[in-house]
Amino acid sequence: MKKHRHFILGLLAIALGCTQVQGEQRILYRSTSAYNNILVTEDDQGLRTLSFDAGRRRLRQSVAKVGDPEHLELPYLKGMLVGLAFAPKPERMLVIGLGGGTLPTFLHRYYPQTTIDVVEIDPEVVHVARTYFAFRPDAHLRVHVEDGRKFIEEGRRSYDIIFLDAYGPEAIPFRLATREFLLAVRRVVTPEGVVVANVHSAYSNPLYDSMVQTYQDVFDDLIIVEVPGAGNRIFLAKPSPQRVDGTELAQRAGKVATEKGFRFDMAPLVANGFRRPPSASPAARVLLDADAPREND
Repeated sequence: MKKHRHFILGLLAIALGCTQVQGEQRILYRSTSAYNNILVTEDDQGLRTLSFDAGRRRLRQSVAKVGDPEHLELPYLKGMLVGLAFAPKPERMLVIGLGGGTLPTFLHRYYPQTTIDVVEIDPEVVHVARTYFAFRPDAHLRVHVEDGRKFIEEGRRSYDIIFLDAYGPEAIPFRLATREFLLAVRRVVTPEGVVVANVHSAYSNPLYDSMVQTYQDVFDDLIIVEVPGAGNRIFLAKPSPQRVDGTELAQRAGKVATEKGFRFDMAPLVANGFRRPPSASPAARVLLDADAPREND
């Protein structure tokens, strides 16, 4: 009887547009777009989560404390910010993949005069980021609703840092992982700039070893930072052959965090997670557009 009552109340909440409780998360919003099944929830600590369906699983895309742009809940974001060590005074940044807007909002908070372009293919995701995650574009933080690859290939401008945050743990947009795409990315990153990619490990990502090989094929230098307690691997890809070791990168990253006043220190993250790519796996290959899986395969 009790389960039946909760079921009826849940249906009533959806019909009235109210929040619904799922476990300890209140459902604030759900929708289906042309690209995603979207769910926004909030816990009793005020943390809001944006999730997408992935088969039988629901994967977190963003977790934010609305009204606190300096808070980063997901550990991989701190790993991505290590890229700032290669461009401590960036004039232009590009973020591919919006989610709830946590990363660009954080960057805009600490680099208010830097031009930040954010590209998101799903207009519904942009709506959710604005409505539920306090994502606020302005003259310096600009959002473009279009395909990320098309935006890069058009080469409208160059960037000191390019953040690629569109790879899921299983649903890898193949066209954003190929040699042809990465060559286009290399053309729009400045010679001394860096490309920062959030890539999931081989545990859940069957393309991981091939992605490593493809990045190495396109860029002159590749550093991998393992995120502690998570399956994320942060790729730091450089178009210049200048190499740094883990000690130097940790010092640079720590200096950025201190000077900008981050709530966390990036030096230990680099010191513990710095890796050079391992020897190529026998199963790895350079990913090419011609090898893209067909929709019916």
